Amino acid sequence: MYLIDTHAHLNDEQFAQDLDNVVARAVDTGVERIVVCGYDVPSSEQAVKIASRFNGVFATVGVHPHDAKNYDEQAHQRLVELSREDKVLAIGEIGLDFHYDLSPREDQFKVFDAQISLAWELGLPIVVHSRESNPEVMQVLSRHAGNIRGCVIHCFSGDEGLAREVLDAGFYIGIDGPITYKASQKLRRVVAMCPLDRLLIETDCPYLTPVPYRGKRNEPAYVKFIAEEIARIKEITIEELAEATSNNARIFFGGIL
Repeated sequence: MYLIDTHAHLNDEQFAQDLDNVVARAVDTGVERIVVCGYDVPSSEQAVKIASRFNGVFATVGVHPHDAKNYDEQAHQRLVELSREDKVLAIGEIGLDFHYDLSPREDQFKVFDAQISLAWELGLPIVVHSRESNPEVMQVLSRHAGNIRGCVIHCFSGDEGLAREVLDAGFYIGIDGPITYKASQKLRRVVAMCPLDRLLIETDCPYLTPVPYRGKRNEPAYVKFIAEEIARIKEITIEELAEATSNNARIFFGGIL
């Protein structure tokens, strides 16, 4: 079984003391590739460093909407530099977050636009964060139609209507630990209607830990529980699900995985 965790934050301080063991557990569980996602310049730099340490680990670089207020020309140029590293696969995570509004919305829109344009210039796909901002995120992405080389809506939290919009735009849907929660019936309906070739699996660790470890620190090894639940919903084997989502990940990230 070949699994790919397409969105992990091994650059989070919660992994500082046992990163080697975390990666080893993932490999033992069948997770052959892990993509570590940046969310500001320092975490993007750390993602690249971690990717350089482990054969099966890759990175994305970008500035999360929480940190949009700090995005300036220096940050922009640093992302350009980091994107040239061999194991950098995408720009992300980027997007809009209206739940916390840690950066002014005007800044969030400006920085989201800037990084989508940057990804197009660099020939990279984008990893998009959307929280309580789904209509606005889709409007921004629509404005860039034709200038996006690939897009995944990370940690998808919308309904079937939004899923159809995402799919019609040619984008991917990222599924995380909440698919294993009893209350996530809406997300199960999305997974049921979504074509198998448009799904990516991700942990978003150390957050959103799936059952049976909910309440504890999440890690890439637990992506198998997400895969198992999706396979159950799609009425296929875990091996078929692993093969399909890993192939999706390779396509999305330009065949590098």
